[in-house]
Amino acid sequence: MLLEVLGSVLLGLGLAWAAHRQFSARLPARRAVFLAGPIGALFGAWVTHLALGPGQLLGTLVGALLIGAVLLSLLLRPPARLRGALRY
Repeated sequence: MLLEVLGSVLLGLGLAWAAHRQFSARLPARRAVFLAGPIGALFGAWVTHLALGPGQLLGTLVGALLIGAVLLSLLLRPPARLRGALRY
C-alpha cells in the first residue's frame, strides 16, 4: 500500500512537470498544476485500488496515471487563437 501511495505521488508530480513544460501557456498557475497532479494520481490510485483489490501494484499505478492525466487535462484552456473565436 505504501508503494502505491509513493508511486502515485511520484507519477502525479511527473505528469504535472510534463504538462507544465509542454502546455505552460495554456495552464493556470504553476502551484495549481503541481498540486492537481499528485492529488489526481492519489485519487486514481484509491479508486483503482478499490476496483482491483490489494496486490495489484502495476494496475493501481496505471489507474493513478490515467486519472491524474485526466484531471490535469481539465485544467487546460483553449489556445489563444481559439479563445477569441469562442466568444459569443
